[in-house]
Amino acid sequence: MELLYGLHPVQEAVRSRPRDLDHITISRERKDARLDALVESARSAGIRITSEPRMQIDRMAKTEMHQGVIAFLRERRALAVEDLLAVQKPDGQRRFFLALDGVEDPHNLGALLRTADGAGVDGVLLPERRSAPITAVVAKTSAGATEHVRIAKVTNLVRALERMKKDNIWVIGLDERGIPDYTDFDFAPTDCVLVLGSEGAGLHDLVKKTCDYLLRIPMAGGVSSLNVSVAGAVVMYEVARQRRGPSAPPPVKQKKPQKGLGS
Repeated sequence: MELLYGLHPVQEAVRSRPRDLDHITISRERKDARLDALVESARSAGIRITSEPRMQIDRMAKTEMHQGVIAFLRERRALAVEDLLAVQKPDGQRRFFLALDGVEDPHNLGALLRTADGAGVDGVLLPERRSAPITAVVAKTSAGATEHVRIAKVTNLVRALERMKKDNIWVIGLDERGIPDYTDFDFAPTDCVLVLGSEGAGLHDLVKKTCDYLLRIPMAGGVSSLNVSVAGAVVMYEVARQRRGPSAPPPVKQKKPQKGLGS
């Protein structure tokens, strides 16, 4: 069984895969309109609801950060690289993937998956080793994005990236010594996979050699790099911004502040 806790992750599971839900357990002590709405939608989907004392839910979730709800689901089907490559895009739109090379902190992984969902990433590659697993902590940190992002587990990340190259997908790594800056790279005209390294060591050597390009985020202060989840968010949204192209609405013009405001 897969375990989820927290209002957002459980709510997204009810929306996206109700057939996989065995049952949902709520805290007897918790009184909350959002929890009531979740229970109502779960019952409408035919999902069994049980209640337990909060201390029992603490033990099941192994945390007190469950917001009074925990869900038990059948494990989802594992995806392969070929499943991600089968994504069909509308004419003129390019595919965009994310690969994580050794991200082991579950909070970083959850934050990256949340951003990937928001930035329109078509799929994420995770190595089976040297990677945080998709746990309830990851799901809660992602605010339920784990229910929407297509995730493929691979035994060898380098081979998976080489397979993507055969499908005309550019492999673009992020490295503090890379050239050029990420803002100088044109992400618009081709399919690509953005590769992010581990929290400490960055990209492994073989992964780095597999990349077609290595880009950097320029740093103006004394620290040489950003946290991996922040760096990933910066570049993923740059890709999304560039791909909106000239059809994007013009920026909103700000009105000149009136004298005296804020004084």
